Amino acid sequence: MDTVVEQKKKTSRSRKSSKPSYSKEMYLNWYEMMFRIRKFEERALLMYGQQKVRGFCHVYIGQEAVAAGIEAAIRPEDAIVTAYRQHGTAIGRGLSTNACMAELFGKVTGAVKGKGGSMHFFSADHRYFGGNGIVGAQIPIGTGIGFAEKYKGTDNLCVTMFGDGAARQGALYESFNMAMNWKLPVLYICENNGYAMGTSVERTSNVTELYKVGHAFDMPSEAIDGMSPESVYEGVKKAVEHIRSGKGPYFLEIRTYRYKGHSVSDPARYRTKEEVQEYKDRDPVKMTEAQILKDKVATAEEIAAIKDMIKKEIDAAVKFAEESPYPDPADLFEDNYTQADYPFIKD
Repeated sequence: MDTVVEQKKKTSRSRKSSKPSYSKEMYLNWYEMMFRIRKFEERALLMYGQQKVRGFCHVYIGQEAVAAGIEAAIRPEDAIVTAYRQHGTAIGRGLSTNACMAELFGKVTGAVKGKGGSMHFFSADHRYFGGNGIVGAQIPIGTGIGFAEKYKGTDNLCVTMFGDGAARQGALYESFNMAMNWKLPVLYICENNGYAMGTSVERTSNVTELYKVGHAFDMPSEAIDGMSPESVYEGVKKAVEHIRSGKGPYFLEIRTYRYKGHSVSDPARYRTKEEVQEYKDRDPVKMTEAQILKDKVATAEEIAAIKDMIKKEIDAAVKFAEESPYPDPADLFEDNYTQADYPFIKD
């Protein structure tokens, strides 16, 4: 049986075997988004070390190509719901680095007014529904969002993301069954980074090629390389076309890798240095930059300008977070319900 590392090697050849066929705008959008996520996450770790960020913190370093590829293939009107390793996904959706950093700091100017922290970003304006801390809980939520879109008669879909650990939850099987039976517009995406906390995929199931889980429901399913924004874009684009045609859900196993531990408290001693280095050799940010320069999509000066702009943006986000106020304790019970939904609630 192939190991997870060997499986992921099989999906890494597309970048080497094909020349780029994307516009300059597409490549620079990918690069800018990935570099922004990388720098935001590196600064988040530094701020955690200075005790300016408290509680749990799970960073997206290494998985940036997933967010970049998905966003290029879907519409702003489409919904996304995901798990707790979600800063990068939220930034990809368009949430500002100011709002995201302030949320990590627990400030009132944060994405959810300082009440959510690292795991619970949310923005209805960006069709971003979290950021969910309970493992696998977002899977039925995303299925329900897809049901709502079909009920309303739109051609929007819901991208429902989860990790390889959540792929073992019973709610996934119930959701897959319902989505296929009712042909719901849901794109299920498993970000398979190889480890559910500290337990490798091959130690949790006989089925290590997770996309095959979808076959039990006759759901179209496949695995794609998550270290390449090109591969993610092409895979998601194909799935989205299937879903918008009214044929029902699609399941993608995106094989990626997190360079850091499960959370800031995890030293990740369950992985070898050689394994981590293998993926750093295929770093999506560095590989995309090299591709851009090799094919003269942009100049070294243009790349340097993007880096400088983003570094200044992240510096400004930290300053914004530090200078923002904490929520008033009296606001604790606000934003829990709305009168529109619960008319029996009185002021």
